[in-house]
Amino acid sequence: MAESNPTPPAGIDKEAIRAAARNLQDGPVTAGYQGDRQAVIKMLNDALATELVCINRYKRHYYTVQGRENAGIKAEFLEHANQEQEHADWLAERIVQLNGEPDFNPATLLERSHAEYDASSDVQSMVRANLIAERVAIESYRQMIQQIGDTDPTTRLLLIKIMAVEEEHADDMRDMLDEHG
Repeated sequence: MAESNPTPPAGIDKEAIRAAARNLQDGPVTAGYQGDRQAVIKMLNDALATELVCINRYKRHYYTVQGRENAGIKAEFLEHANQEQEHADWLAERIVQLNGEPDFNPATLLERSHAEYDASSDVQSMVRANLIAERVAIESYRQMIQQIGDTDPTTRLLLIKIMAVEEEHADDMRDMLDEHG
């Protein structure tokens, strides 16, 4: 029985790639980019608004939670605020890579954010509000990942990375709610 030799895949057209790469105006966005760049930038700016609102919510909770018995919760709020800041930085960087402009306008943050701000004064309400916001973020990232599909692998991987941290945050908040509920 003779072995069949599958047809090898076509080679990479180095000359065409090099010629297209000389268009420097688009920075890292090459001719092969298949996403709807404007739609992706809008999604990322909405995610950026969400992260910025989450930073503010966690920071408010961090500074207003009282009592030694809540020291662990206070520390967790600060850790989450710092991680949300990292997510915001990653999103802003990706927006710039896609030749967009990150939108930090405070006047429109709440209307663009998927999550809500919370000004609770008791710890249990703070934890509950953060758990809800993390669940909103998880579902928002899941839908963005689904919409992007395979058209923008870099953005997709970034969103997956952020979503994994949001899932950890939700797990932390659920545990706190169980412990202090």
